[in-house]
Amino acid sequence: MKRLAMGPMTIPEYNNWRVRRINNNIREQSHENSQSMEEYLRVVPSELEIIKQDFERRNAELEKKMA
Repeated sequence: MKRLAMGPMTIPEYNNWRVRRINNNIREQSHENSQSMEEYLRVVPSELEIIKQDFERRNAELEKKMA
């Protein structure tokens, strides 16, 4: 993130513009599509985890066939 050195030479109009611009870039959560914190933080299984689960399932099936 780039920062600008602010000093006594900064004009008030520029400072007000900069503050408005920063505040306009901050998103507020809309209540229409809001999710609970648990849903937001829920871990989605990665492709590697899915492959691992598939491998373990197939491995268990093969062990049953061999026993």
